[in-house]
Amino acid sequence: MTGAERHFDNGTDDRLADGLERLWTPHRMTYISGEDRPEGGYDKPAGCPFCLAPGLPPEISLVVARGAHVFAVLNLYPYNPGHLLVCPYRHVADYTELDGPETAELATFTKDAMRVVRHVSNAHGFNLGMNQGGVAGAGIAAHLHQHVVPRWGGDANFMPVIGRTKVLPQLLADTRDLLAKAWPAA
Repeated sequence: MTGAERHFDNGTDDRLADGLERLWTPHRMTYISGEDRPEGGYDKPAGCPFCLAPGLPPEISLVVARGAHVFAVLNLYPYNPGHLLVCPYRHVADYTELDGPETAELATFTKDAMRVVRHVSNAHGFNLGMNQGGVAGAGIAAHLHQHVVPRWGGDANFMPVIGRTKVLPQLLADTRDLLAKAWPAA
């Protein structure tokens, strides 16, 4: 391929004029474009994936563990392998709307998630957080969810920093199975 051909490449070649390899992740376009959003949005439980997930089989929903008030589910678009979300079953948007038992179980599930991910993948650290409202970065602002993102030394290497690509070494269904087996019994 000549330099001109590389410069005007249409994405079918893995190496472009800049000499960098490309790792194509077209599956993320569904998330970026919003194609998978329900017609009425996420504001109502009928269109909310966090309301629907507990009623689906685990291999489809990616639910890892269930409690009385909350459940843990793998993030469909993870920042890192093992990225979990802890969600109340109740469709509430704001942390202040949780009642006492929901708050307590959300905290317990967050701790359990950290222990389980450490056990199965030797995570070096975690980012924990809730984005409250769309303006704060919540992709699904209508249903509260706590992120539990495992971190390892060097996980912010050149791929995400320069290449703007996250490499995930395991299929989500396999990660779900691994975490579910290690989750403490209720």
